[in-house]
Amino acid sequence: MAEVAYIGGYTPDTDGSGPGITLVELGSLARLGETAASGPSFLAVHPTLPVLYAVGESERGTIGVFARAGDGTLSPLAQRPSEGSAPCHLAVDPTGTRLAVANYGDGTVSVHGIDESGLLTEAWIFPYREGAHAHQAVFGPDGVLYVSDLGCDEVRRYLVGDEVVPHPAGPVRLASGMGPRHMAWSDGHWYVVGELDGTVRVYEVSDSFDSSEGGWREIAVVPASGSEGRNQPSHLEVSGGLVYVANRGPDTISVFAGPELEPVTEVPCGGVWPRHFAVADGHMYVANQRSDEVTVLPLKGGVPRPAEEVFAVGTPSCVLPLP
Repeated sequence: MAEVAYIGGYTPDTDGSGPGITLVELGSLARLGETAASGPSFLAVHPTLPVLYAVGESERGTIGVFARAGDGTLSPLAQRPSEGSAPCHLAVDPTGTRLAVANYGDGTVSVHGIDESGLLTEAWIFPYREGAHAHQAVFGPDGVLYVSDLGCDEVRRYLVGDEVVPHPAGPVRLASGMGPRHMAWSDGHWYVVGELDGTVRVYEVSDSFDSSEGGWREIAVVPASGSEGRNQPSHLEVSGGLVYVANRGPDTISVFAGPELEPVTEVPCGGVWPRHFAVADGHMYVANQRSDEVTVLPLKGGVPRPAEEVFAVGTPSCVLPLP
């Protein structure tokens, strides 16, 4: 089977116009299928099983579990509560035994067991204080679950094993007013983008750092965009020593060389309000939420070039490529 991607986004019942989950063939951009789902604003796949998970971003949040056929098409297996409101991100740990969900609306983090068939089992639920907005869940290389909290300017930490418990060292406190949104780990550093202050920050990690720093020390901070006007950056990825950031407002993709965050380039994303992007097969696929399209930017030496192709789909918010 050719390389494919799943595109999630908002549906008419969640203030969008998308069909649910769209299956597209990379390269030809042929539309291979659509699967009905309510507000699947973020998607993840099991590392070994043919199973896909999708949030249902609504007031009473849900998690959908779908079976993936050999041709990539989906069929629903189960649905359960996300244990919070407006879930906007989820991730499967590398062992395929835990699924973590960030509920933006009330800040609750939930972690669900996964059985041998990919279905969800027991759940650990972690509400948080008023004003919390959990935005992304990431399993780190150290067996710790990291959750960016835009409302509290923190990265919350949980130990994941037979049980799931809050990290004894507590959360990592970041710059006041930053609004941490998405983050990525690379070569001993955490890269974090701030939706509220429009910055990208890099943190070195060491157990020897002062406990007030939570084991993280900020070593670089730069504006996510060189454009004037307000910027609300969304997604961040690190690949091949380059840091990519999507900028909503300027509608650009910025590229930096890490970990010093030296500017490399900033290019138009080809659409409006780039909510998310993914890098695959030498291209960057950008989900432009407000222009109802995924744009395809070729990469040359890792640097994105102007968009060459467009795939029309209503209010996309996540692109998930698969080999």
